[in-house]
Amino acid sequence: MKNRLREVVCQALRQCYDEQLLSSGEVPDFAIEVPGRSEHGDFAVNVAMMLARAEKQAPRQIAETLVAVLERQPGMWQRIEVAGPGFINFFLSGKLWLGVLEDIHTRGRDYGKSSVGAGRKVQVEFVSANPTGPLHIGHGRGAATGDAVAAVLQEAGFSVQREYYLNDAGNQMNTLGRSIYLRYRQLHGEKIEFPEDCYQGDYIRDLAQQCVDEHGDKFLHGDAEQAVAFFAAWGGESIRAGIDADLQAFGVRFDNWFSEQSLYDSGQVQQGIEALKQAGYTYEEDGALWFRTTEFGDDKDRVLVRSNGVTTYFASDVAYHREKYARGFDTVIDVWGADHHGYVARMKAVLAALGRNPEDLQIILVQLVSLLRGGEQVAMSTRAGKFVTLKEVVDEVGRDACRFFFLTRRGDSQLDFDLELAKKQSNDNPVYYVQYAHARVCSICANAAQAGAVAAAATAIEPEHLALAEELELIKTLARYPEVIENAALNYEPHRVTFYLQDLAARFHSYYNQQRVIVDDEAVTAARLCLVTAVRQVIANALAVLGVSAPEKM
Repeated sequence: MKNRLREVVCQALRQCYDEQLLSSGEVPDFAIEVPGRSEHGDFAVNVAMMLARAEKQAPRQIAETLVAVLERQPGMWQRIEVAGPGFINFFLSGKLWLGVLEDIHTRGRDYGKSSVGAGRKVQVEFVSANPTGPLHIGHGRGAATGDAVAAVLQEAGFSVQREYYLNDAGNQMNTLGRSIYLRYRQLHGEKIEFPEDCYQGDYIRDLAQQCVDEHGDKFLHGDAEQAVAFFAAWGGESIRAGIDADLQAFGVRFDNWFSEQSLYDSGQVQQGIEALKQAGYTYEEDGALWFRTTEFGDDKDRVLVRSNGVTTYFASDVAYHREKYARGFDTVIDVWGADHHGYVARMKAVLAALGRNPEDLQIILVQLVSLLRGGEQVAMSTRAGKFVTLKEVVDEVGRDACRFFFLTRRGDSQLDFDLELAKKQSNDNPVYYVQYAHARVCSICANAAQAGAVAAAATAIEPEHLALAEELELIKTLARYPEVIENAALNYEPHRVTFYLQDLAARFHSYYNQQRVIVDDEAVTAARLCLVTAVRQVIANALAVLGVSAPEKM
């Protein structure tokens, strides 16, 4: 609706210039806002104040001139007012608002989609947990966030790839191999004091038992280092397969799994280091190779190669991000745990040093989830082995509730996950409240079919058939959905969609509790069915973006 209003105002401005009512010939990039108070109209435009200097006129005088032209548009307005220093307040006609229902029913699942992304290539990399243990509840929040960010970007017309970066190189894999190997030996009766720096979880023992079942005592008598290497590779792949299965059960699928080890095998880690050297941003000190990240706003320089000749994780991160842009992505979005906030400045520095706009890399930080059981917070530590897995929570509360709850707040805000609330079938449970609105419309439609009532085409509805204030507010809320999606995409904030859904559901439930949809007046019934089925469509569209189902019965 804002876009349509902008077109009409621009057309009126050009007409003013043609008729010499205005002289400058400029069409400024004016703002269209929804006033805080309904008595100030549906929309307010500041174009007159933006033209005042160029026209050398008072804003109110320009506004009155423009309003005189706008009022020639038949059927669009209830009225137009000039307010304050020169705002133009628009009160749209009921017929114009009914066009929103027509748009929804015509476009169906495509309502809310736009081309603002213009096909630009975006990669969203998320989860990327080390393959050293199963996903815990904190990983689940990152998974839901990354997947929803990718989804809103796709709705807004971007070309999106979802990627998982597999940290399958480095010391943690050796620790995994050693952990499984020692448990394997214990299962064969050896008395071994299990080291504290190994992974403690029961899953390590399960993996060791699986290897005993498959290979017997094969690894007891050979070279220990070779056995650890085998367990690291075999265990890592087993855990990775489990991670993939858990994510698919959570509704998350990746377009690409990228191996960190492949960066070493292909020589890209060294190539990345050489690129920084050639750019003049490295130096040697104390036998180590450093990158001058402080020249780009970091608090201290960072080591690329240690004095013992071993590259750092940062060096592989340099190579990985350099490789991403080589694939042609315009923007790369990384979804990280909040504990990685210190990495933001140094990764932005990498882009700047390599001659790329640092804004081509966007970092979304996701806070951990506080999970409560009986008022006690559950500790989560992969190494200590005391944590709640994503699979456990999904099995307990369901995928829909889990995803929706994760997305009810900004990723960088603390989130308390109330397991009992997530399972509750009441209005206090936000996902139940929204899904029930969809199911309730389905029930209304079933009752209407039994009564022989059908929804009217939006073009056949007269404004007086949807004249109630709450009906108009519902239509206005539906009209906001495309803008919600666009803003969620451009700001990488999918929680805006959950906020919107809760608002839409609240307005619908309130309307339903006050008004009957199927009434004696056939025309009113048909109009209301058109309205509520539009509500159902938008709820289904928005839930699909969040990866949440839209049930027909509850």
